[in-house]
Amino acid sequence: QVQLVESGGGLVQPGGSLRLSCAASGSIFSIGTMVWYRQAPGNKRENVANIEYGGDTNYGDSVKARFTISKDNAKNTMYLQMNSLKPENTADYYCNAVVRPSIRSSWIEHWGLGTLVTVSS
Repeated sequence: QVQLVESGGGLVQPGGSLRLSCAASGSIFSIGTMVWYRQAPGNKRENVANIEYGGDTNYGDSVKARFTISKDNAKNTMYLQMNSLKPENTADYYCNAVVRPSIRSSWIEHWGLGTLVTVSS
Protein backbone atom coordinates (compact mmCIF):
# COMPACT_ATOMS: atom_id res chain seq x y z
CA GLN A 1 0.00 0.00 0.00
CA VAL A 2 1.23 3.45 -0.89
CA GLN A 3 -0.14 6.70 0.50
CA LEU A 4 0.40 10.23 -0.70
CA VAL A 5 -0.36 12.91 1.87
CA GLU A 6 -0.41 16.60 1.02
CA SER A 7 0.11 19.35 3.57
CA GLY A 8 0.84 23.05 3.72
CA GLY A 9 -2.36 24.51 2.34
CA GLY A 10 -4.23 27.33 3.98
CA LEU A 11 -5.36 30.92 3.69
CA VAL A 12 -2.89 33.46 2.34
CA GLN A 13 -3.21 37.04 1.16
CA PRO A 14 -2.59 37.98 -2.48
CA GLY A 15 1.12 38.33 -3.08
CA GLY A 16 1.94 35.89 -0.30
CA SER A 17 3.66 32.52 -0.35
CA LEU A 18 2.92 28.95 0.65
CA ARG A 19 4.93 25.75 0.50
CA LEU A 20 3.05 22.54 -0.17
CA SER A 21 4.44 19.12 0.65
CA CYS A 22 3.50 15.67 -0.62
CA ALA A 23 4.87 12.79 1.41
CA ALA A 24 4.80 9.28 0.01
CA SER A 25 4.78 6.36 2.41
CA GLY A 26 4.25 2.62 2.39
CA SER A 27 5.72 -0.02 0.15
CA ILE A 28 8.02 1.97 -2.14
CA PHE A 29 10.85 0.65 -4.26
CA SER A 30 11.00 3.61 -6.62
CA ILE A 31 9.05 6.77 -7.37
CA GLY A 32 8.79 8.02 -10.92
CA THR A 33 7.25 11.24 -12.13
CA MET A 34 5.52 13.29 -9.45
CA VAL A 35 2.92 15.88 -10.34
CA TRP A 36 1.03 18.70 -8.65
CA TYR A 37 -2.49 19.21 -9.97
CA ARG A 38 -5.09 21.70 -8.87
CA GLN A 39 -8.82 22.01 -9.27
CA ALA A 40 -10.84 25.12 -8.60
CA PRO A 41 -14.62 24.98 -8.11
CA GLY A 42 -16.33 24.50 -11.46
CA ASN A 43 -13.05 23.96 -13.28
CA LYS A 44 -11.29 20.91 -14.64
CA ARG A 45 -8.28 19.51 -12.84
CA GLU A 46 -5.11 21.03 -14.33
CA ASN A 47 -1.45 20.13 -14.25
CA VAL A 48 0.46 22.75 -12.26
CA ALA A 49 3.95 21.31 -12.35
CA ASN A 50 5.74 17.98 -12.52
CA ILE A 51 9.15 16.63 -11.66
CA GLU A 52 10.58 13.58 -13.35
CA TYR A 53 12.57 10.75 -11.81
CA GLY A 54 15.84 12.37 -12.89
CA GLY A 55 14.83 15.81 -11.60
CA ASP A 56 13.71 17.54 -14.79
CA THR A 57 10.80 19.89 -14.17
CA ASN A 58 7.90 21.27 -16.17
CA TYR A 59 5.42 24.01 -15.32
CA GLY A 60 2.06 25.22 -16.49
CA ASP A 61 2.28 28.56 -18.27
CA SER A 62 0.28 30.37 -15.59
CA VAL A 63 2.69 29.49 -12.77
CA LYS A 64 6.10 29.72 -14.44
CA ALA A 65 8.53 31.98 -12.57
CA ARG A 66 6.26 32.01 -9.51
CA PHE A 67 6.07 28.35 -8.49
CA THR A 68 8.98 25.97 -7.93
CA ILE A 69 8.65 22.19 -7.74
CA SER A 70 11.29 20.11 -6.00
CA LYS A 71 11.71 16.79 -4.24
CA ASP A 72 13.75 15.10 -1.56
CA ASN A 73 14.35 11.52 -2.66
CA ALA A 74 15.60 10.46 0.75
CA LYS A 75 12.31 11.55 2.30
CA ASN A 76 10.07 10.46 -0.61
CA THR A 77 8.64 13.96 -0.49
CA MET A 78 7.77 16.48 -3.18
CA TYR A 79 7.34 20.20 -2.61
CA LEU A 80 5.69 23.12 -4.34
CA GLN A 81 6.92 26.56 -3.38
CA MET A 82 4.29 29.06 -4.44
CA ASN A 83 5.19 32.75 -4.50
CA SER A 84 3.29 35.87 -5.58
CA LEU A 85 0.02 34.05 -5.12
CA LYS A 86 -3.09 35.38 -6.82
CA PRO A 87 -6.78 34.87 -6.00
CA GLU A 88 -7.10 32.77 -9.15
CA ASN A 89 -4.64 30.29 -7.63
CA THR A 90 -7.32 29.31 -5.12
CA ALA A 91 -7.97 25.60 -5.55
CA ASP A 92 -7.58 22.15 -4.10
CA TYR A 93 -4.02 21.04 -4.82
CA TYR A 94 -3.44 17.34 -5.40
CA CYS A 95 -0.32 15.22 -5.47
CA ASN A 96 0.07 12.46 -8.06
CA ALA A 97 2.90 9.99 -8.44
CA VAL A 98 3.75 6.74 -10.16
CA VAL A 99 5.33 4.27 -7.79
CA ARG A 100 6.92 0.83 -8.03
CA PRO A 101 6.17 -1.05 -4.80
CA SER A 102 8.92 -3.58 -5.47
CA ILE A 103 11.59 -4.39 -8.03
CA ARG A 104 9.23 -6.89 -9.66
CA SER A 105 6.24 -4.55 -9.75
CA SER A 106 5.00 -2.37 -12.54
CA TRP A 107 4.42 1.35 -12.07
CA ILE A 108 1.19 2.19 -10.25
CA GLU A 109 -0.42 5.62 -10.19
CA HIS A 110 -1.43 7.12 -6.85
CA TRP A 111 -3.27 10.26 -5.76
CA GLY A 112 -3.40 12.20 -2.54
CA LEU A 113 -6.59 13.60 -1.07
CA GLY A 114 -5.63 17.19 -1.67
CA THR A 115 -4.93 20.32 0.32
CA LEU A 116 -6.91 23.53 -0.03
CA VAL A 117 -5.17 26.77 -0.92
CA THR A 118 -7.21 29.93 -0.55
CA VAL A 119 -5.79 33.25 -1.74
CA SER A 120 -7.88 36.10 -0.43
CA SER A 121 -7.60 39.39 1.39
